[in-house]
Amino acid sequence: MSTTALISQDTIVALATSPGTNGAIAVIRLSGSDAIHIANSVFKGKDLTKQASHTVHFGTIRDKDEIVDEVLVTLFVGPNSYTKEHVVEVSTHNSKYIIERLISLFIKQGARAAKAGEFTLRAFLNGAMDLSQAEAVADLIASNSAASHQIAMQQMRGGFSNQLKKLREDLVHFASLIELELDFSEEDVEFANRDQLKRLIEAIYKIIGRLILSFEQGNVLKNGVPVVIAGKPNVGKSTLLNALLNEERAIVSDIAGTTRDTIEDEINIHGVTFRFIDTAGIRETVDVIEAKGVERTLEKMKQARLIVYLFDPMQDKIEAVQQQLADVEALQIPFVTIINKADLLSQEQRSAYAQLNPLYISAKEQQGIEELKDELLNQVNLSNINTNDVMVTNIRHVEALRHTQAALEKVLYGIDNPVTSDFLAMDIRQSLHHLGEITGAVTTDDLLENIFSKFCIGK
Repeated sequence: MSTTALISQDTIVALATSPGTNGAIAVIRLSGSDAIHIANSVFKGKDLTKQASHTVHFGTIRDKDEIVDEVLVTLFVGPNSYTKEHVVEVSTHNSKYIIERLISLFIKQGARAAKAGEFTLRAFLNGAMDLSQAEAVADLIASNSAASHQIAMQQMRGGFSNQLKKLREDLVHFASLIELELDFSEEDVEFANRDQLKRLIEAIYKIIGRLILSFEQGNVLKNGVPVVIAGKPNVGKSTLLNALLNEERAIVSDIAGTTRDTIEDEINIHGVTFRFIDTAGIRETVDVIEAKGVERTLEKMKQARLIVYLFDPMQDKIEAVQQQLADVEALQIPFVTIINKADLLSQEQRSAYAQLNPLYISAKEQQGIEELKDELLNQVNLSNINTNDVMVTNIRHVEALRHTQAALEKVLYGIDNPVTSDFLAMDIRQSLHHLGEITGAVTTDDLLENIFSKFCIGK
């Protein structure tokens, strides 16, 4: 799939709304130079070719003399559209039969089926948005919490792009002065003040460093906080998962070792998504399948952002609990100590366990669940994050920033050491290249295909 082919004048068509839903209305989208003419060729109502942009028209779609459906047609005359091309959106009844008939009609009239993400790709190629904004469109569609939605909106509206644009402009200015020095190399003159350049590079380096650090929190807000629920068998891990989700998601049994594999599900706590992972109980076992489950538990614990570790005070004395906590602490991952079945505890037992600073819950009786949710938010420290700040959420972006930072380190070395202007210019160009990879100022066909192939068709 070449860029040249993708920016052809083909008119594309696809279902823009989610297929297979029970909603009343579906929207079919066309984009391209012939979009209005193609829609008009099967539309009975007003002549669409003579109507203004951003207008809606009622009529019927006909296959020869047969009325296929009554529709509303919305016109967006290029360049005042999402793709900057002529765009037509046909709102039809949400029948699979009708949708397929209409798309087939448009294809017969000269359109072709759109590829995944091709509408947004055209918006990028036609200059409606840069590459990081285009990627934010996919993030916005996938957002499932207030925090992930807000970050995606901020990036789609250009917050991240604008900051990168300013950094590149400052670098381009000095790069041009360094390049000018190369033209006068025989005169041995310096057009770029090295002290000013060093201050600029150091300032940019710090900004990029902050953006890189923001990725950990940004990625968590985008994809959810991975939380592993762990503990010995039969301490109430599955019961806790069900209590958090408020549904019977995991099988609960008095038989130890019921959970043999990990079970995952998500909940939203005050705008932040948490991905809970219920795991097999940790114990030594001769059961091959259960042993595999324990192995996966330990792997998931190492990958978690947070561990919720459960104890049953009816099973273990304080000394055994302390040993288990020491093993968890050795993983160097934040954890919350939970004493389950607290409704069965005596005051003497509570006093004994107080030194562990645990949360007391009863998963079965739904006691302490809200307090646990508050503690989870407190542990990951996300509730106080300002999602209006520029935040990196894309692994491709953070890798490009790391490469930029490495190139800037070479520039700083070149300023402090007797490095000629041509090597200095090369390192600055390299840093500009990596910044340009984020916004799409520097792209390859393979990169574009990889990014947009992950979009849904119709977007």
